[in-house]
Parts: sequence; structure tokens; C-alpha cells
Amino acid sequence: MARPSKDKAPDLSVAQELTAGLIERLSCPADKQQVFLRDTKAPGLRVRVTAAGAKSFVFEAKLNRQTIRRTIGDVRAWTIEAARVEANRLRVTLDSGTDPREVERQQQATKATEQATTAMQAVTVGEVWTAYTTARKPHWGDRHYLDHLKLSDAGGQPFKRGKGTTQPGPLAALMSLPLRDLTAPAIEAWAAKEGKTRPTSARLAWRCLKAFLAWCAEQPEYAPAMTSVNPAKTKKARESLGKAGIKQDALMREQLPAWFDAVHKLGNPTIAAYLQVILLTGARPGEVLEMQWDDINTQWRGLTIRDKVEGERVIPLTPYVSQLIHALPRRNQWVFASNPRGGAKKAGPIARPSTSLTSIAAVVGIELLTLHGLRRSFKSLTEWLEIPAGVVAQLMGHKPSATAEKHYTVRPLDLLRVHHEKIEAWILEQAGIVFDAKAEPGKLRVVAG
Repeated sequence: MARPSKDKAPDLSVAQELTAGLIERLSCPADKQQVFLRDTKAPGLRVRVTAAGAKSFVFEAKLNRQTIRRTIGDVRAWTIEAARVEANRLRVTLDSGTDPREVERQQQATKATEQATTAMQAVTVGEVWTAYTTARKPHWGDRHYLDHLKLSDAGGQPFKRGKGTTQPGPLAALMSLPLRDLTAPAIEAWAAKEGKTRPTSARLAWRCLKAFLAWCAEQPEYAPAMTSVNPAKTKKARESLGKAGIKQDALMREQLPAWFDAVHKLGNPTIAAYLQVILLTGARPGEVLEMQWDDINTQWRGLTIRDKVEGERVIPLTPYVSQLIHALPRRNQWVFASNPRGGAKKAGPIARPSTSLTSIAAVVGIELLTLHGLRRSFKSLTEWLEIPAGVVAQLMGHKPSATAEKHYTVRPLDLLRVHHEKIEAWILEQAGIVFDAKAEPGKLRVVAG
């Protein structure tokens, strides 16, 4: 038989010993999408050429009366001998009853699992904490979300007011650890250290950490890195942080005249109003601090509180509180705004006046009275009046504790106002403050920043 011409396309109807020249002359007819040239030395080996001119080595064989085909690789990347070796290996696999495609799928799955495991071994607590807070943010109030950010904050940022830098949050030391290293011993060591310097904030951080780890255990992508169901739930960690003391600082009825007198003598009317509003509304100090002018509805005499539990709640705008608020200068959107001329670096609400409150307590003769103690005072003073417990809870932003409160009692703003104005009038009466509840609130005045 005469040797075929070197420039003639190979005959695809018969198997031929593959050579570089033969593969080079291989082309796809115009009426085909792809064609195959069979090899004589490795029966399962083919060279495929497509209509676009791409050429690759392919293994083809029968399995259970079905044709299976697997691409070996591009002819430019594989030598003919290497392609034959691979084709023969696949033939041996096939002869043993195993589908080489299934073997490849299993290998790819194993590789993907190993890669995921490797990535999981490297993921840090901080990365997962960010994913956690982002995922849970729609279900939290703004303050609860901000509390989580503060707990994990690295610190070192300049104070917005005054000199110095912020301190790291209680959980900051754990953020750089790989999640797999957040074990019970690591958390116990953290609790022992934080419990000595700031036990109160550490206990809050510990509770948040337990919730975080419970969430991790429910996530398929993070659960493999968990060494146990919840490594934060250990007796040793709990004992290191100690128990929260029962706080009982509150104003007594007989202390109200001296307290109001001392507050009215403060040189800062904004701080004076802030302290009185906490006492007369029972709101949380942070909720009052974040109050904005848009939260005040003069027409319906309502006050919107940004609640850390429910998101927000509306309470009555009682007459005396309305007078206090409307007498304040309107510097920006904050009701209790700081004075930029007074040294504040940025327009915003005032800083918590703990020092002023301490000096007032000393004047009154009280050993300790915190901002939260004023909120506690509101609850304690209502005991002198026949106010339904559910009303007080709704005003203060506490969750209902009884089934009837949760599912059957709906109090509109006007009904709350009846009770709230009664509470305010009684407190002012005990303080010896003469106040005309029907007087028109003071006009808002704008003060340049």
C-alpha cells in the first residue's frame, strides 16, 4: 500500500498509528460539528477535532452497552505517548467494572472537601463574627447590634470628645483566633482575665459569645470547626466571671425635693433636662440620649423611643417633659445635643453625665446613684400609685410577663397618657415643684452650631 501524501487529510474510517504530522493534517469537515481519528496502538485513544479547529486527545469505550467518552487533554499540552499511557490506564479502570468518570467525580468531590476543610481551618472568629452580626442584624434592634460591634471592637480610636483612645472590647482578644481554636480552655482563660478587670461587660460579652457559638453550630459551613456543641458553656468560665450583683440604687420619695433642687442648680440645662427625662419616663439612658427632634410628635403628644428590644416604642409626651424638651436649644437633630463651642469635636448628643450625677448624689446625701438608677427610680416610685404593672412595663420597654399582657391587652397612647401623666404629676408634687400642666410648651429656638 502506498504511503498517503503528507498534505492529505487522514482517513477517519480506519484506525491509524497517531503521529504529530497526522494530527496536524486532521481537520473537521464543513458539514460536521466534530470528528474523531482512532489510534491503533491504544485502541481507546482518539483525537477529536471540532468545527472551530480545537484538537484534543479523548478516551472512548463501551460500558454496559453505552459509549462513554472522557477528554484527556489538548494535543498541544499532551504528547502522543503520554495520551496513550492515560488511555491504557482508563481502559484498565474500565475493565475492572469502574466508570472512570465516576472516579473523577469522586476525586473532585474529595478535593473540594479538602479545600473547604483547609479554608475552614483558617477562618477566624472575627470573620465569622462579622457574618453572624450581618445575618442577625435584621432580627435585632439597633442598640443590640451596636453592642455586638462594641464588644468586638479593636479599640485604639481617638475619643470623639476629649483626649485619649478607645479601649478594646471584651471580645477583641478572641477575634484573631481561628474558629477551631475557640475551645473551652481558650474561653475559660479569656473569662479568667476579663473577669478580673471588667466583670460586668465581660458577663455581657460571654452571653453574646454563647449565642454566637450556638449559631455557628447550626451553620453547615462553620459547624465542622466547632470542637463541641458550645465551648462557652462551662462551669469554670461562669465562675470566673462571677454573678451580677443586685443593684438597688434608686431615689426614695423623700429624696425627690433635694434631688430636683440640685439638678435645677446645674450650670448645664441640657444635662439637667436629660436627667429629669430619664426619671420621669423610665426610659433607658441610651434611649433618651439618642432622642431626636423628629421623634417628638407635638400634635399627638407622643414620644418615639428607639427601643433596643422591640426596635421602637411610642410613649406619651407628658406636660413637664414637653416643657423640658422645648426649652432646649435646637443645635442639630439631637434633642440633648452637645455644644461644639464647648469643646465637642463633632455634632452629636452629649456624653453621659456620670460626673454630674455623682455630684448631685453627694449633695442629696446618696452614696451611689447611677443613670440606670434613675430608670429604676421610676419603677420604684410607681409602687406608691395604683398603676397597672403592664402599663409601667410598656412605658419602660419591658417585655410583657403574663399571657394576658402578651396576647390580650392593647393599650393605645391615650390610655397610657392617663397613667403616665398621673405618675409625672405625683413625682413633681412629692418634689415640691409647682407646675402648670396646661401651660403651652416653650417655643423651639434654633442656635447656630
